Amino acid sequence: MNPRQRAMDTIAAHKRVLAQLEEVGLEALSAAASLLRRCLADRGCIYLCGNGGSAADAQHIAAELVGRFVRERKGLAAVALTTDTSILTSVGNDYGFEQVFARQVEALVRPGDVLWAFSTSGTSKNVLAAADRARQNGAKILAFTGKPDTPLQQMADVCLPLDGPTAAVQEVHQLAYHIICDLVEEAFSNPEDVKNG
Repeated sequence: MNPRQRAMDTIAAHKRVLAQLEEVGLEALSAAASLLRRCLADRGCIYLCGNGGSAADAQHIAAELVGRFVRERKGLAAVALTTDTSILTSVGNDYGFEQVFARQVEALVRPGDVLWAFSTSGTSKNVLAAADRARQNGAKILAFTGKPDTPLQQMADVCLPLDGPTAAVQEVHQLAYHIICDLVEEAFSNPEDVKNG
């Protein structure tokens, strides 16, 4: 296949996943933003996890919330569970890689918090273990997946289940979470919006 055709095919796949976001994902974006606003308004914290590129997404979102997205406002409580190498390696060594997020959730997550879990397969064992522990701790689950009807979606209070190639799904996930960050940030720039959900 020539490079131009390969590029066109990749762009076409991206457009198909983007169309899903527009056609069926807008309600999930609104519900996700409402879930996060309620959590933060009640002094809860958003914890994020995922593997590989999704780990980078978790860190990206935490930075947008703790720092800022586009507006000046107070810092918002968010922690990526993908960043502490001492915890990741000690838990991985002592308990197995499946527990690297769940152990952190056990220690940190409380009722009223939200676990924002990324798994393009929807079946990542360490993400599912974290979601299960978060549910036991009384937290809500926001899930971003790359396939519908997965175990992670079934565990989630709110899910964005896009369907497509992993790279295209991750690209559209970024757009989706930027929209959510914007909606959350707008609310905390306008306190009345927080009260109204």
